Amino acid sequence: MTSDMFSSANNAKSTILVDGSSYLFRAYHALPPLVNSKGHPTGAIKGVISMLRRIPQDYPGSNVIVVFDAKGKNFRHELYPEYKANRPPMPDDLRCQIEPIHQMIKAMGLPLLIIPDVEADDVIGVLARQATENKQEVIISTGDKDMAQLVCEHVTLVNTMTDSVMDEAGVEEKFGVRPDQIVDYLALIGDTVDNIPGVPKCGPKTAVKWLQEYGSLKGIIEHADEIKGKVGENLRESLSFLPLSYELATIKTDIELPVALADIQHDPVDKQALLDLYKEYEFRSWISELATAVKEGESPPESSAQAGETERAEPQDYQTVFTKAQLAEWLARLKAAPLFAFDTETTSLNYMQAKVVGVSFSIEPGSAAYVPFGHDYLDAPEQLERDWVLAQLKPLLEDPTVKKVGQNLKYDKNVLANHGINLQGIAHDTMLQSYVLNSTANRHDMDTLAETHLGRKTIHFEDIAGKGAKQLSFNQISVETAATYAAEDADITLNLHRVLYPQLEAVKGLNKVYQEIELPLVPVLSRIERTGAVVNAHLLGQQSQQLAQRIVELEREAYELAGEEFNLNSPKQLQVLFFEKLGLPVIKKTPKGQPSTAEPILQELALEYPLPKVILEHRSLVKLKTTYTDKLPLLINPQTGRIHTSYHQAVTATGRLSSTDPNLQNIPIRSEEGRRIRQAFVAPKGYKLIAADYSQIELRIMAHLSQDKGLLDAFAKGEDVHKATAAEVFEVALDEVTNDQRRKAKAINFGLIYGMSAFGLAKQIKVERYEAQQYIERYFERYPGVLKYMDRIRAQAHDTGYVETVFGRRLYLPDINARNKMLQQAAERTAINAPMQGTAADIIKKAMLAVDQALSGDKLDARMIMQVHDELVVEVAEAQVEQVRELLIEKMMSAAKLDVPLLVEAGVGNNWDEAH
Repeated sequence: MTSDMFSSANNAKSTILVDGSSYLFRAYHALPPLVNSKGHPTGAIKGVISMLRRIPQDYPGSNVIVVFDAKGKNFRHELYPEYKANRPPMPDDLRCQIEPIHQMIKAMGLPLLIIPDVEADDVIGVLARQATENKQEVIISTGDKDMAQLVCEHVTLVNTMTDSVMDEAGVEEKFGVRPDQIVDYLALIGDTVDNIPGVPKCGPKTAVKWLQEYGSLKGIIEHADEIKGKVGENLRESLSFLPLSYELATIKTDIELPVALADIQHDPVDKQALLDLYKEYEFRSWISELATAVKEGESPPESSAQAGETERAEPQDYQTVFTKAQLAEWLARLKAAPLFAFDTETTSLNYMQAKVVGVSFSIEPGSAAYVPFGHDYLDAPEQLERDWVLAQLKPLLEDPTVKKVGQNLKYDKNVLANHGINLQGIAHDTMLQSYVLNSTANRHDMDTLAETHLGRKTIHFEDIAGKGAKQLSFNQISVETAATYAAEDADITLNLHRVLYPQLEAVKGLNKVYQEIELPLVPVLSRIERTGAVVNAHLLGQQSQQLAQRIVELEREAYELAGEEFNLNSPKQLQVLFFEKLGLPVIKKTPKGQPSTAEPILQELALEYPLPKVILEHRSLVKLKTTYTDKLPLLINPQTGRIHTSYHQAVTATGRLSSTDPNLQNIPIRSEEGRRIRQAFVAPKGYKLIAADYSQIELRIMAHLSQDKGLLDAFAKGEDVHKATAAEVFEVALDEVTNDQRRKAKAINFGLIYGMSAFGLAKQIKVERYEAQQYIERYFERYPGVLKYMDRIRAQAHDTGYVETVFGRRLYLPDINARNKMLQQAAERTAINAPMQGTAADIIKKAMLAVDQALSGDKLDARMIMQVHDELVVEVAEAQVEQVRELLIEKMMSAAKLDVPLLVEAGVGNNWDEAH
């Protein structure tokens, strides 16, 4: 039953019973660590109150009652002293948010029930019973699965955080049992959170099977002797405490409460108290909405849509600087300020070609200035002279003691370098603050961040410049229009910093990642980008011709195999050809019911049939030709004679760098064609390239995280870990491992850290599924620490909503508790792998910082020119090759201290492939 269906079917007034305790923990774990400018945590407050504000919109006129757990123990602790004993103490940064939540609920006029010695579940159960006795519709707003036992004709569950709704049919669809069987189900599977004992090894599937066969827990107990296998033994050993588990899991609906449902009344909204609370905890969009209502004496709007709407704020004090006196005044203010926001407006997004058109500053929120000097359209107003302005700015911008904050300051640093200015004093970057706080939450561009964190709709570049081929460059935009846009950029950036940075400070690990890894990396990446890499355009031209010839040959081969000419890139033509004419097996269908010809399907078909194999090779060569051999020569900068990629810090979820124009990460590593592209990256005359690469870094991180003795020993002894795994899995002596066994063991090692299933492993190493399953089971028998780590990290992810790297970087997993099992399982696989990928990303970044510092002296004629995956490429004078190679290995190996050694392999050559 969907939320829309439910809303339309229940327009009549209902009683909404809100499980505040459930939402408190869900909001705390679901949202990144938000704090206000005073450092007070606000994430749980925002989550719970957002949910409560939404209810009147979804169920207008309903009687809303909010229930929280009281402090202390209850009757369940008397029945079973270990009840909830496994729960860790409430975190301090959550505990301090409870009272503000209660204050806001009361100010909203909502009844708040906190009844001593009675759990919130039982209070809700009693009130639900009283409502249904009067044939009154009840909606229980909760994220707690235990509440499913209360669902009946008049009682429905809604999870406001996930938009899921459950009636009787919905409970059966989700759990596989009826609402009246939920307590039996819970008693069988147990509850690790509440420490309710269940039957060991009896999971949800087994519990559902038994209940479908025997009807109830009582029926299962009566037929316990008939149930075979180890789980049957476990059931019989559990018979003595199953009645206790049943009682602990049962929500009591017959408890006497000090208040009856009929007596619970709403109070008027205390708008002023609510406004004061919103201001104290800095919920800006709510303040804006409510302040108007307080001023006009109206009730605040109930719609959360209205609450979430963003507004374009009018500039309070945006100045355009046209005179030398004005600029001098601003420069004095900027130099005296503890921090100022800074932004450039330029002629191009290409940092090597861009020229600065104007600069903007902000010291205080609502106040900013724009200094135009490059607007050259017809009838443009007289502006200060560009070189003079930049000369005045240079000492300020190059002073490392004058602190600046910006949005993606690496770009500004690169562009200013075109004018001979070395931007220093980069104290903060709001793009990186947002990215470190939550890499998966949303995009990290300024417009998105302003809407998300400030409730402000900014002026977009397209609003003032147009779109497409007719889009104006910034120097063609009127100074008046440009000034508002540019000043707003600086103003918004300063405001974002004041909101985002306290959130980072509140979480020590995240602030460390920001301050010690991401922020110091900005000037390092800038140097790498501006240095660029030399490519041999002539060699690339030859490769393009050869690829073109091979592409034509593959087309002809495909036509011969098909018996006709066709478009190799047309899914529709491939569907007809594969599945109608050639009769190939349909492996998967599209959402519209058509046979799929997606690349993974072609890869599977290519194992058995020649035509899909030819098409895949054709596509890969076309991609290499268009993306690299044709395009790379066009990217050579005419001034430097090099290509200059752009590295992006705030794109990937795990912390790895990505690159564009060109994308260095996607050049194939293992194919002959990929190697030939690498051969075109060359060292200039008198220099060599060194390529230094971490060996098996993610497996080493797995050994460190899992603390598995077998893996730790293998790496400590310097063994070939794939060979060691093969010896364990295939049960042979180390010196008897064959190349094929090592290949399969390598697939197992890497497959398992990516969450690969037996089915996936079977396909990869070309064995039957049962055989792959045996390999996996044997692997976990030999390396039990790995299995324990995987189980532990999955449980942690479900509990907290995120996982962490060794250095404290967080990856939030929004689908980890999704109702859709496929989404949830994908999130679990990410939970296992992300700490390894993220830690590897952190290590290579720390290595870049160390190598950059080591190469920065005058004595070494060497510089980093590329970073790709786990590899650094350095250009070095021939006379210093060995010295720099040893330095590179030493700095990379010491970038992190793990419980296994980091191994770095470094090669030297005249081109990247030769060095690699």
